[in-house]
Amino acid sequence: MQYVSERVSVDRKDGRTSVVISARTTPAKRTLLVTWMVAWLTCGVIVLIERTKLPAGDPARQFMLAFLAFWAYFAVVGLRGLLWRLKGFELWRIKEGTLVVKNSIFGYGKAQQYFVDNIQKLGLITVDATSWKWQWNQSVWVIGGERIGFEHAGRKVVIGKNLTEPEARALVALLKDALKHERKREAATVA
Repeated sequence: MQYVSERVSVDRKDGRTSVVISARTTPAKRTLLVTWMVAWLTCGVIVLIERTKLPAGDPARQFMLAFLAFWAYFAVVGLRGLLWRLKGFELWRIKEGTLVVKNSIFGYGKAQQYFVDNIQKLGLITVDATSWKWQWNQSVWVIGGERIGFEHAGRKVVIGKNLTEPEARALVALLKDALKHERKREAATVA
C-alpha cells in the first residue's frame, strides 16, 4: 500500500488499482460542523414548536412554514455533509476494463462504472480559486470540491473530492499509468 498523503492511499496488486480518499477534515472543523448542525436542528425544532402555539389564522404560521421548508432543505444538506466528513470515503477501483467510482458513507453509496477504453482527457480541473462557486464547493458542509476530470462517452465526469493540488497531481499521474496498464492488459486478453 502506498500513501499519497494522510488522507489518500493507493493499493496496486493482482491487476487492479484501488484508491481510497478519506473525507475527514481537521478535528477543529469537525467540531465546528457538529456544533453548527446541533444549533441548526435546535433552531428548527424551536420554530416548529412555536408555530404549533400560534392560532390557526395567524399569518406568522405561513411565514414559519416557509422558513421550515428552507430549514429542512439545509438540514438535509448539512446532515449529509456531516456524515460525509465523519464517515465518508471516495473509492476508485480500476479492474477488468472498468473504473468504478463510489462515494461511500458507512459503506453505502452508488457505484458508477466507466469503461477504461472510453475514458479520455484525464487531467486536473482548472478552477478559479476566487470564484464563489469554488469557495462553496470547498466548504466543509457540502460534498464536493472535485479536482480531477475526464470525458467518458462524450460526458464530463469529475472525481477527487477535496483533494489538495499535490494530491490531485499525484493521483492524475497514477490514474494515467493505471489506465495505460489496464488498456494493455485488455488488449492482450482480446488478442
